[in-house]
Amino acid sequence: MTTSTDTIPEASPGILDRERIIAQPGFNRWLVPPAALAIHLCIGMAYGFSVFWLPLSRAIGVTQSVACQDLNLLTALFTTSCDWRVADLGWIYTLFFVLLGSSAALWGGWLEHAGPRKAGFVSALCWCGGIAVAALGVITHQLWLMWVGAGVIGGIGLGLGYISPVSTLIKWFPDRRGMATGMAIMGFGGGAMIGAPLADMLMNYFKTPDSVGVWQTFLVMAAIYFVFMMAGAFGYRIPPAGWRPDGWTPPSATGKAMITAHHVHLRDAHKTKQFWLIWAVLCLNVSAGIGVIGMASPMLQEIFGGRLIGHPELTFTQLDNSQKTAIAAIAAGFAGLLSLFNIGGRFFWASLSDKIGRKNTYYTFFILGIILYALAPSAAHMGSQLLFVIILCVILSMYGGGFATVPAYLADIFGTQFVGAIHGRLLTAWATAGIIGPVVVNYIREFQIAAGVPRDQLYDFTMYILAGMLALGLIANSLVRPLSEKWFMKPEEVAALQAKSAAMQLGPTGSFGIGRGGFDGKAALAWAAVGIPILWGVWTTLQKTAALF
Repeated sequence: MTTSTDTIPEASPGILDRERIIAQPGFNRWLVPPAALAIHLCIGMAYGFSVFWLPLSRAIGVTQSVACQDLNLLTALFTTSCDWRVADLGWIYTLFFVLLGSSAALWGGWLEHAGPRKAGFVSALCWCGGIAVAALGVITHQLWLMWVGAGVIGGIGLGLGYISPVSTLIKWFPDRRGMATGMAIMGFGGGAMIGAPLADMLMNYFKTPDSVGVWQTFLVMAAIYFVFMMAGAFGYRIPPAGWRPDGWTPPSATGKAMITAHHVHLRDAHKTKQFWLIWAVLCLNVSAGIGVIGMASPMLQEIFGGRLIGHPELTFTQLDNSQKTAIAAIAAGFAGLLSLFNIGGRFFWASLSDKIGRKNTYYTFFILGIILYALAPSAAHMGSQLLFVIILCVILSMYGGGFATVPAYLADIFGTQFVGAIHGRLLTAWATAGIIGPVVVNYIREFQIAAGVPRDQLYDFTMYILAGMLALGLIANSLVRPLSEKWFMKPEEVAALQAKSAAMQLGPTGSFGIGRGGFDGKAALAWAAVGIPILWGVWTTLQKTAALF
């Protein structure tokens, strides 16, 4: 029998809820970066999805494409008798990054409330489930099903997975913000380095006289990724409010340091000019870099032509089919080398930003970038293949470094309370750059070809245009200033937001992170789980790159 004084007990938080993942005393903060890497290495395969285009373009014919003369984009979505064109399949790649930016912007606020574990869990369901739906699209030969599965559902998983660890890592590593985000976002750049050769191996294993082996590869990779992403999601922990590493004191808030001790609410961040200046900084840096990525392989082949195979007297148009095949293989190695610098740059530049500051790091990207973009045509005309490769490798390292440094830049300016959600909104700059960069490069190239410009000079004007984009980015970066006090939340508002995690007992300061125990056996195992696949990917890439030299 109940009485009026009885109360209904408050429901305990679910296994995915934010309250369940507040770290207990003794937790090692070095377990969090490999959890983030486990997710980012999986979703980073979005960069390598082009490995499926050629096999899928002969999904019906198997040995050669079954082409239909009257096929257009609309009919390609529903045909069951014609093989798809690479251009039709390529729209999945576009959907990836449009949905990544859109979903990160839409659900970034939800992530801050729900916590990284729930976001990582949903990301795994969407990314792996989307690939499984795409496998069904291959089996039934329905392109629209592939678009919806991999492109839309998978793209939502990309956005949630990409931003899931950002806020958490920044809070665990307030002393090394750049390094922490660099470690995780490095994984997104490295996903294709592991996934593309794995996919190639699986397709070769599954292919038969009646199948190119793609749908089987999709299902196997979805299963592997699901295991890794779930391990990552359940490995996430968040520190109690107010926690800081043992012996670390926050830097004093000065205009020079540009690191605030306060917090801006998500509802106000986009109202500040600083948000839009950093948006422009990221957009312009990425537009220039993504333009180079998109044209790297044809650029090397058309600029150096026969020089790549010991025939400097032959231009690209003078090569026969076998010679073009040979230089295409070398260009593939070049693309792999650029991928390595893209990955390494994410960790190197983001870690360096902890020493020299985020604003100075972007100054370096823009000033050094302008010089290198302007020098690239000269290196090409000199016939210096080595100098040209070095220039583009450094450019790609700064492209990756821009992605990895921007979350820490946002945390410095806007505080850490909503940095994951603010970063999500900022990723619309990436979606914009994904359109601007390739469009500028491709249209200029076509215009130059129509004007009769020689193939080895096609990209001169393009590189100067990209250098001009970086000059605009330099101006935007120079205008970034610390925020006015009016934008920061009141201490009581911050306290209310942090109330649940603040209720946890912190225990001795050194009982978290590396204060006691350091890089222990459990952390070593976690790092090995993600480190071994990375090393395999690096080794595979270096083997392919060897042909370049």
